[in-house]
Amino acid sequence: MLWNAHQTGFHLAPGQRIGLLGGSFDPPHEGHVRITLEALKRFRLDRVIWLVSPGNPLKPQGPAPLEARLAAARALMRHPRVHISGFEALAGTRHTARTLALLQAGHAGVRFVWLMGADNLAQLHRWEDWQEIMRRVPVGVLARPGSRLAAQGSVAASVFRHARLPSAAAPLLPLCAPPSWCFINLPMSDLSSTALRARARR
Repeated sequence: MLWNAHQTGFHLAPGQRIGLLGGSFDPPHEGHVRITLEALKRFRLDRVIWLVSPGNPLKPQGPAPLEARLAAARALMRHPRVHISGFEALAGTRHTARTLALLQAGHAGVRFVWLMGADNLAQLHRWEDWQEIMRRVPVGVLARPGSRLAAQGSVAASVFRHARLPSAAAPLLPLCAPPSWCFINLPMSDLSSTALRARARR
């Protein structure tokens, strides 16, 4: 099935450079905002779409209801070039490789870039069809303190060492043929959704 702008809630044009930031956003926090704003600037993106997942297959406990997380994300991330989307629930997928395939099929000519924190790169080899993700779209990795060494020594970083761009070439990432990825060190907050949930429980 091809997804049009009316169904997805966003309109994308061929040639646009679109960052995709996926996750449960349970809850969304300032760290997500900082990564998004830095990605827009560092990778010269036209827009970023937050893909709020119905649930993370790697987490045994389900997240808060999707509508609540979408509302919280929209309240937090107010930026004209950032769109909050529940596309994965609409498309019936929880796996990134499948999500990317559907978005690419419905948006020919759009230059997608998958965005992730360094903590996700460290465990990327546990994701379903993780090598397909790397071979589908360029990947921008934004490193918060504490996760840089594990990420750069990860299975994914090793397997795709040959496809890594220097950080100075970050603006070129959306134009590169996959596999290609770029690792950006940022002076980021240590905020995480896990820590915020623990604080809320206390």
